[in-house]
Amino acid sequence: MGEGTVLVLGGRSEIGLEVAERLAPGRTVLLAARRSAELSAEAARVSAAGAAAVHAIEFDADDIAGHQALLEKVAAEHGAIGVAVLAFGVLGDQARAERDPAHAVAVVHTDFVAQVSVLTTLADLMRAQGAGQLVVFSSIAGARVRRANYVYGSAKAGLDGFASGLGDALHGSGVRLLLVRSGFVIGRMTEGMSPAPFSSTPAQVAAAVVRALSKGKARVWVPSVLRPIIVGTRLLPQAVWRRMPR
Repeated sequence: MGEGTVLVLGGRSEIGLEVAERLAPGRTVLLAARRSAELSAEAARVSAAGAAAVHAIEFDADDIAGHQALLEKVAAEHGAIGVAVLAFGVLGDQARAERDPAHAVAVVHTDFVAQVSVLTTLADLMRAQGAGQLVVFSSIAGARVRRANYVYGSAKAGLDGFASGLGDALHGSGVRLLLVRSGFVIGRMTEGMSPAPFSSTPAQVAAAVVRALSKGKARVWVPSVLRPIIVGTRLLPQAVWRRMPR
């Protein structure tokens, strides 16, 4: 860790920005999001953290057809991508998704399909470089999908499986994938919701991510106590599990 451009896909993400600030000193940081002209406050934060340069990039996660051209352009204009952080995603509205197929598909498209597209493109670019680190955010919601948020949870379950397989496929290529399995994160995305046990803040998640990157880890649970809990959830009877809250 420490070389190459830092690319944050989801440039307004609280966790993404926290990671960017920690990786910023002396590096070029790219914040990619829709309405990129409005990222001045976020860019100022990262610049104040010591970045050599900060650029805002227009990026629409749901525009799958444009991913390859955009990411190739980023690499051509800003040099090798050292770390790519996939920090975009939506929580969605579970109640609406149960009535509205289009909304259910939109959640899964952003949280799984778009991530698959970006990861496949980035993995190919990084293989050609012979180096690079990918950061993918799974969730305890995908460890065993709950009735209370099964649309979001199913997308995270799919992403977790895809990222696990991709990480294995990248073994020996010089490219490493860090899969982050976090619990409830207190922030904008969960505003108005009651924090679940073992909650974390964006800063805590980012600190764990940067530590794991520096050690070349393939997995990190945030907080670490979630690892045995995830194992335990798979042992609960279905009749009990379906009544579990979000």
